[in-house]
Amino acid sequence: MTPPTISVVIPAYNEGARLPAFVEQLTRSCLVTVSPMLELIVSDDGSAPEHQEKGRASVEAARARLKEAGSPHRFRFLAAGRNGGKGSAIRRGWRESDPQAGWLAFLDADGAVSAEEFLRLASLAATSRDVDVVMGSRIRMAGRHVERSLLRHLQGRVFATLTDLHFHLGYYDTQCGAKLFRASMLRPLLNRLREDRWLLDVELLVLLREQGARPLEVPIDWADAGDSKVRWGVDAARMFWGLKKMHRRLKRPQ
Repeated sequence: MTPPTISVVIPAYNEGARLPAFVEQLTRSCLVTVSPMLELIVSDDGSAPEHQEKGRASVEAARARLKEAGSPHRFRFLAAGRNGGKGSAIRRGWRESDPQAGWLAFLDADGAVSAEEFLRLASLAATSRDVDVVMGSRIRMAGRHVERSLLRHLQGRVFATLTDLHFHLGYYDTQCGAKLFRASMLRPLLNRLREDRWLLDVELLVLLREQGARPLEVPIDWADAGDSKVRWGVDAARMFWGLKKMHRRLKRPQ
């Protein structure tokens, strides 16, 4: 079997209402796009049985359609025994991914980044020789369409500012749920990753900067899917406190 160019982990927790439609969207895009070749891994993060079953069934249906069409792309489904967080689900998926993949990626399950937009990023990564990180960015600018509530936009800008104060990464948007990493740079870091939830993005970018990774932040179209699992106030406070803890941890010699 030809190895995939990109292994994409889609972390999912109780996404039975949204995930099947997004898997269908991804399948349609894969049926009309040959390159880059994708391994799409739905990594269920200990969802309730009814949600997990819907996710598994959607992946099985996608696999059957791709096989029938002779498509080189492939879908897989992984299930955790208990909920461990988005970061945990992503790391699990990467560890189970095809070791021959040239790029490792993750994509949020809510469909806020469409299949077509993700494939645009994937094609850019697969054809770039001087880039090691390709990350979507929700920048409101001419030619791009971003639908996002004012509250979530403001929360994002505050978080981005605090992240830059701690780590000086220089990115506009560290938390967009579509990122791709050159596998040769990311795989050696997998055992160093500790963040189980939303701060995995920042941890990855900090560690990859230490390795000299060359990043590219790409403005994308984004449509807020609603029903965010990030709770204003409680989770924001946890993320901000988590930044401080991670900053102290990453400053210590390894």
